[in-house]
Amino acid sequence: MKLRKQVTVCGGAIFCVAVFSLYLMLDRVQHDPARRQNGGNFPRSQISVLQNRIEQLEQLLEENHEIISHIKDSVMELTDTGAVSPSGHLPFKSANGSWVLPFDGRPTYLFIKPQDCQLAAGGHTQADVQMLDVYSLLKFDNPDGGVWKQGFEITYEPAEWDNEPLQVFVVPHSHNDPGWIKTFDKYFTDQTQHILNNMVVKLAEDPRRKFIWSEISFFSKWWETADVQKQEAMRKLILGGQLEIVTGGWVMTDEANVHYFAMIDQLIEGHQWLEGNLGVTPSSGWAVDPFGHSATMPYLLKRANLTSMLIQRVHYSIKKHFASTRSLEFMWRQAWDTGSSTDIFCHMMPFYSYDVPHTCGPDPKICCQFDFKRLPGGRVNCPWKVPPKTVVEANVAERAQLLLDQYRKKSKLYRSKVLLVPLGDDFRYDKALEWDQQYINYQKLFDYMNSHPELHVQAQFGTLSDYFNAVYKANGVAQGSRPPDYPVLSGDFFAYADREDHYWTGYFTSRPFYKSLDRVIESHLRGAEILYSLAVANARHAGMEGRYPVSDYGLLVDARRSVALFQHHDAITGTAKENVVVDYGSKLLRSLIGLKRVIINAAHFLVMKNKEFYRFYQTEPFLETDDRRATQDSLPQRTLIELDPAGPRYLVLFNPLEQERLCAVTVLVNTVRVRVLTEDGQTVPVQLSAQWSSATQMSAEVFEATFMVRLPPIGLAVFHLYDSSDTPMTLRSDTLLRLSGRGAGAARAANPLPVRSQQADDQPFYISSQCVTLGFSGSSGLLESIKRKDDPQEVKVHMQFMVYGTRPSKDKSGAYLFLPDGKAKLYSQKEPPVVRVVEGPLFSEVVTHYQHFQQSVRINNVPGVDGSSIDISTVVDIRDQTNKELAMRLVTDIQSGEVFYTDLNGFQIQPRRRHQKLPLQANFYPMPSQAYIQDSHHRLTLHTAQSLGVSSLESGQLEVIMDRRLMQDDNRGLGQGLKDNKKTVNRFRLLLESRSTGNKMTDSWTTSFPSILSHMTNAALNHDVLALPVLPKRRGIPPLQTFSPLKSFLPCDVHLLNLRSIQKQQRDTQTPSPYTALILHRLALDCSLEAQNLGFNCTTTQGQLSVSGLFRNLELQLLQPVSLTLMHSSAPLANDSSISLDPMEISAFKLKLR
Repeated sequence: MKLRKQVTVCGGAIFCVAVFSLYLMLDRVQHDPARRQNGGNFPRSQISVLQNRIEQLEQLLEENHEIISHIKDSVMELTDTGAVSPSGHLPFKSANGSWVLPFDGRPTYLFIKPQDCQLAAGGHTQADVQMLDVYSLLKFDNPDGGVWKQGFEITYEPAEWDNEPLQVFVVPHSHNDPGWIKTFDKYFTDQTQHILNNMVVKLAEDPRRKFIWSEISFFSKWWETADVQKQEAMRKLILGGQLEIVTGGWVMTDEANVHYFAMIDQLIEGHQWLEGNLGVTPSSGWAVDPFGHSATMPYLLKRANLTSMLIQRVHYSIKKHFASTRSLEFMWRQAWDTGSSTDIFCHMMPFYSYDVPHTCGPDPKICCQFDFKRLPGGRVNCPWKVPPKTVVEANVAERAQLLLDQYRKKSKLYRSKVLLVPLGDDFRYDKALEWDQQYINYQKLFDYMNSHPELHVQAQFGTLSDYFNAVYKANGVAQGSRPPDYPVLSGDFFAYADREDHYWTGYFTSRPFYKSLDRVIESHLRGAEILYSLAVANARHAGMEGRYPVSDYGLLVDARRSVALFQHHDAITGTAKENVVVDYGSKLLRSLIGLKRVIINAAHFLVMKNKEFYRFYQTEPFLETDDRRATQDSLPQRTLIELDPAGPRYLVLFNPLEQERLCAVTVLVNTVRVRVLTEDGQTVPVQLSAQWSSATQMSAEVFEATFMVRLPPIGLAVFHLYDSSDTPMTLRSDTLLRLSGRGAGAARAANPLPVRSQQADDQPFYISSQCVTLGFSGSSGLLESIKRKDDPQEVKVHMQFMVYGTRPSKDKSGAYLFLPDGKAKLYSQKEPPVVRVVEGPLFSEVVTHYQHFQQSVRINNVPGVDGSSIDISTVVDIRDQTNKELAMRLVTDIQSGEVFYTDLNGFQIQPRRRHQKLPLQANFYPMPSQAYIQDSHHRLTLHTAQSLGVSSLESGQLEVIMDRRLMQDDNRGLGQGLKDNKKTVNRFRLLLESRSTGNKMTDSWTTSFPSILSHMTNAALNHDVLALPVLPKRRGIPPLQTFSPLKSFLPCDVHLLNLRSIQKQQRDTQTPSPYTALILHRLALDCSLEAQNLGFNCTTTQGQLSVSGLFRNLELQLLQPVSLTLMHSSAPLANDSSISLDPMEISAFKLKLR
């Protein structure tokens, strides 16, 4: 108390002195004799003196303001109950056995305006069709529907079209997978280039011919190799409306496993290419092959200014239900949208496939006869044993009548008299002959139909937008508007089944190694984009653009395209051939290496205290990368920092998050004598731990040093590491090996760090932090309970590992399908596990070694986000298994009933209901970033750093499939099982939250949202701090300083999705333009969960943000709202404008920063 009084008195005195000096100065200005003499007509010299005085006065006021805020901080610091030890400096153990740390003592606050919680608490969408209700309604039986096996018999009256003729649009297409059975490059060489070369010739032969194309990855490769004449011919076809680019993404993205950052990025990459090379803006989406459809996709397409979209792979029972209610076309609305601003018109294809037999009408036997590639003598035929016939004058009437009957039947499933008939399949139209076979025969059929008015039909080739525009016109509404009486739908279309109980839920986990690598690279790509944009803007500002490696932009473009390619629906899904997977992996690794280079080059420039000392040498990097991967399928090896008694090593830490971050960082060092200092010389506490080469063997050369840091948002901080004799701030972990059998009590004298061992027993054991206590099973070594310090209730959270087999029948699980042989069995092994318990001031962990997995469960003893959740890392290796799938199950006493929640693409939460009427495999869903269960007291969220399949098969359970090894193909075209498993690390954060008293569960049946803590936890898990050691230099290291780019904090419900430098000209992929795309997402919050201290100042502003006041030392010269993929611009705003975002809104802005 005495000290607090002294500081307050001292502060008050300083304040008085400052105010008095200001008064005196004002007095001097007012009583200046020169002013009296001139009667107000000042000479210029006097004016300049006065201006100087005013400036000095302003400076004094500013300094005075700083003094007061420092006094306030000091008083707050002293009154803060934060972790200040008795001595004020050293870590100590409290009475309950948990460590208390010296902490920078900065008080932090959490202030979320009630208005910023209203989306979670308020109303929900007014949809006519809610997919959750459809699932509850349907029987999911599978009666034989006749010729349309999964449907029903369709009938019509011949006179139905007398008043309004049937308009038929036949849309030729070729589905080109950028990698599946062959690699991307092999497909291009063997097939795709021929399709595009023939297209230029064959479409030009007749202006009535139309075609659509989707994948820009292939199209751009063709364009680069085509001569100017071909390019011009192609441009002419597009501008003339004969060829339409649909969706226009780099790929036709998967919709289950992909993260929304990458979904947007691949769409931007495709659209930017189109804008730069063709000046084309797509208006219709085309997704015929993704295995199930996410509600995120319509939102992103709408934000990119597309007006209509098409989907195909939807559960056959849902297709049948929608067909019977004529709801196959609908306005797709987001579940949280209480208006209609997110609506987009969507067409669902009604039948089994997008191939020709399943697109002209309900009878594939008849439709196959109108796939003229299958004419006798060709390499493909009709499985229904009736081949197509060439259309000639003698048979045209009969052929046209037969086809028209199918068209009419199909049109009965829709509300308008306009019909869409796709005409294509995988890699079709690669030979000139097929172009002739299809176009010439169909034109004869169209000519016959159109010349017979009694048929009441107008048939023609069309593009996708030709069809949609005709639907709008027939309904008398504007493009993209809701036609009268068309239903509004909300929800998604997972899980997909194409026949029987064949649910495509296996691919949610298939090849988890690459699902994990994808997310690591996405985080690096976002970090590299942001740092590169900031470095180039700062270099321009300093007039040093010529000295900065601006050509690193080429590495960014390469990485964007590799990541975009991997979002393809046979890549991230894990459903390609083994050699194709290696090709994807090699491209990703090359990009990761490039991105690390972009990051270290940008960080080098930005941490230089005096930019005059900045020198860039291509062959001599200033910084090392944080880790290295030897091959595309190996796990990363962290960089070792070799300390030297001769002097310090410098370490630059990069925080890719847009919020300040208080966290524990671990680096590898070569000695147990470690001291870590902040940039201004403060020693920070360090926990020194062993690096283990096996379950019981520690390394004698490499050690882990963990220390607590506070890092600026999207910034860089500098730390100094010394090899110095023991400091009281460096504490060694206490390690206990729980062993069974012989050797349990043996002392290990040779170990460089202390380790004890004891005989394992069945009694539970515990680890604690200031925040939480975890209980573990004495026998299994796995998690059993969580007790939060602020919650009187201990929650049972029992970790189990389970094993699924596959069916003995002919249909077995494969890359796509999950067909288990019944319920999972508990994983068991003969030997008890080796369990290692590590405790210390900064973290404690339990590591359990089993034969097929090792799991580490860690709690960080850090205030804020990092200390609130449980870090779970599981190394899985099932390479010696046969037809087995390993699952991690959490069994809790949370009364969740049959409801659980999974995310869609890391963007939004979708409530799920477990249905007993469905087979086990149908209750699995994709989990790209999180899943949770909850009751009126608690919510338990499993955050994930990689996309995996998840379910809740009983009340209180959450279960994740970790890896799958399957020895056979599942008959979906791949022709292989999953036998190329890798040693894989699956990383999670487990977050237990309490509902604040008096807060009932506010989730409506259709929406749910994470808390602010949950959002931050997910961001921290998915965007690791990068630890970049400065390489020792003979010439010494120039002075370095923290780089803190944000002048004002972003509201904590605004996520900086990207800060992307925009390309100059498409021909020049090495140089950026002076413009940058700022992409922001405003998060929606559930505030009914107890607010925690986040470790940083968190406020919300009802979506208001000033961009001009955001970046330190940079001038904002342009602020222009643009569509999500930067193609459509609004009028620029005044540079000092405040921008406004609604909850869940993603918006993009074009900036010019200097």
